[in-house]
Amino acid sequence: MKQHLTNPVFEIIAQVAAEMQLNAFVIGGFVRDLLLHRDNKKDIDIVVLGSGIDFAQQVAARLEGKVPVKYFRNFGTAMLNYQGWKVEFVGARRESYRRNSRKPIVEDGTLVDDQNRRDFTINAMAIDLTEPTVGRLIDPFNGIRDLERKIICTPLDPDITFSDDPLRMMRAVRFATQLDFTIDPACLEAIRRNAGRLSIVSMERISDEFNLIIGAAVPSRGFRLMDETGLLELIFPEFCELKGSEIIDGKGHKDNFYHTLAVLDNVAAVSDNLWLRWAAILHDIAKPATRKFVSGTGWTFHAHEFKGAKMVSPIFRKLKLPLNEKMRYVEKLVLLHLRPIVLAEDVVTDSAVRRLLFEAGDDIDDLMLLCNADITSKNPVKVKRYIENFGLVRNKLREIEEKDKLRNWQPPITGELIMETFGIPPSKVVGVIKNLITEAILEGQISNDYDSAYRLMLVEGLKLGLKKE
Repeated sequence: MKQHLTNPVFEIIAQVAAEMQLNAFVIGGFVRDLLLHRDNKKDIDIVVLGSGIDFAQQVAARLEGKVPVKYFRNFGTAMLNYQGWKVEFVGARRESYRRNSRKPIVEDGTLVDDQNRRDFTINAMAIDLTEPTVGRLIDPFNGIRDLERKIICTPLDPDITFSDDPLRMMRAVRFATQLDFTIDPACLEAIRRNAGRLSIVSMERISDEFNLIIGAAVPSRGFRLMDETGLLELIFPEFCELKGSEIIDGKGHKDNFYHTLAVLDNVAAVSDNLWLRWAAILHDIAKPATRKFVSGTGWTFHAHEFKGAKMVSPIFRKLKLPLNEKMRYVEKLVLLHLRPIVLAEDVVTDSAVRRLLFEAGDDIDDLMLLCNADITSKNPVKVKRYIENFGLVRNKLREIEEKDKLRNWQPPITGELIMETFGIPPSKVVGVIKNLITEAILEGQISNDYDSAYRLMLVEGLKLGLKKE
């Protein structure tokens, strides 16, 4: 393994270990990814049989340039950044847990103690960084075998592992999703038994893991595992309500749980944008609340896009997701997700395209990606027709954008100009005139320029009994 430790920081760690007469090891994700030939996220975890803080100081002193060290004395850890790598140092430790907390009681320990406390066998492997055995793999739980078998398995009794730190259940799902591994059957059962223990974990930490699952290449794997183990119902019950298909008078609707997962995977195949993926997750979230059977018509989900957009904020708030422009972006895409589909089903008029460009702004391309991903029909004729029609919509969007420049457009007449022209204070009538101008431009009744808008302002003002000052 020594030949694979190409980062110069390892050589310096080995030198410091020799000088301080301490044993040091690289452990966890770096070792796992090295054995998987997988790109590491530039995180290196170092375990020292001694003080991790003192060791980090000595390593930093030998690195080129002034490399600052961050200390976390309460946890006995230190961290430095070197050539884009985040290197964290900790003394080997033994942990024990109290029933009502996932914060462990920590004591100094051996390498064996430290490996015992790791979440999964594939994350418990260590590589010796101490001469003369630099490069020696230390794998007490046969994690390398589990890598070959593509299995997620705990080093110790899974009930103890998951009960002690329930966040490990989410991590099991996350690693299985990211690596396309299977969770060991005994571990899967233990997650089912201990799912309720997730209540002692902060929602922020849960959402961090949830977002990593959503960010995977095929995120539906994680949703299915969370659903199978009962975790999804605890974290995100609104999504579970999408399940099921009801049949009345021989007419049924699709199972929106699995449809949404298909849409999510479709988006994941073309975009790494986490918040576009959240828009895929939430685009039909209000269908259970709006579902209605109409005799002679069948199933309807009237206004589910409007109700769904209103559900975004409370869901984000509950899951401790950001309540900022990212949330508003998701709200916008949920609200507009049917609009391109409606255009694709009907004659594409210039006015409808102008309005869509005006409302979607810079997010129009992401909206089109979402709508394309929403085509999950198993009927190839239907899919072909939708794709062709979406092509027409895209062409029309390009034509209108080039001609009318409506992306992130603001009407040429401001409220301030209306008040100044007619000598009126802020009032409802200002908004009425401004809205009439906006509608006229979007409908193609007047050109998108100042002179045309100004003339219409005077005409509409006169109709309302106003006179130019």
